[in-house]
Amino acid sequence: MYRIYQEVYREGEAKLIQAGIDEAALDARLLLEYVCGTDRNTLLAHGDREVTEKEYGCYCDLIVKRAGHIPLQHLTGEQEFMGLTFVVNNKVLVPRQDTEVLVEEALRHLHDGIRILDMCTGSGCILLSLLQYSNDCTGTGVDLSPEALKTAEANYRRLREQRPEMEACFIESDLFAGLHNGEQYEMIVSNPPYIRTDVIDTLMPEVREHEPWMALDGREDGLYFYREITRRAGEYLTRGGMLFYEIGYDQAKDVCKIMENEGFREIEVVKDFAGLDRVVYGNWFG
Repeated sequence: MYRIYQEVYREGEAKLIQAGIDEAALDARLLLEYVCGTDRNTLLAHGDREVTEKEYGCYCDLIVKRAGHIPLQHLTGEQEFMGLTFVVNNKVLVPRQDTEVLVEEALRHLHDGIRILDMCTGSGCILLSLLQYSNDCTGTGVDLSPEALKTAEANYRRLREQRPEMEACFIESDLFAGLHNGEQYEMIVSNPPYIRTDVIDTLMPEVREHEPWMALDGREDGLYFYREITRRAGEYLTRGGMLFYEIGYDQAKDVCKIMENEGFREIEVVKDFAGLDRVVYGNWFG
């Protein structure tokens, strides 16, 4: 049966609207582009394009899955972040635009040739973005999840195809436990689990049902990992080194206090695109 691109898109959009999917129009378009290998101009300029039976069947399958609140990025296997394309799956958090604030702030203070430690690296998007947009820096990504590390390493291999000089390694470790004593970095960055345990069940189904609990759960008050990382960060930072955190919108005061109590100075808070507190960073002077 002959099907028209624009009509297939509208069918998908209607099903997602009926399922209560936020941004149904966008998701329907992106899934159709993914299946057909088209771009955003196709709908506007070539809406009469024919959709094959195979494409239509694949698109319908994906629409059903998206209507079931499986994240769009898990269906396409990719997410754009900092102008780069990262492999994602249900073993890592999907990179979000808010986290770009962390990367951009770290880049403002980064200088060529430094060593960067990314704690709770997940997909590796933070560390690899910093390495992509700097020169002669090296990085170590740490995560407790071996499945997450496989994803980070896949992203590293992909980026190295364009930048073979990029140098990173990924270590399975419970925070600092797997690092060598005395190992030193000029910068530590982290987007740790920071959602209170009792809040996770209230999150949208795309998050609570499809993203790894390990990457969400910040324990009882959401601050467990900030305390644990900050407590030992000074052992791994050079004098004048910097610690950068992504935080929840209501955690700035508490995280600043944790850092201050552990000896960090010149602590700053940075807001995200919505005007909410999103990044806390400070300097270590020993």
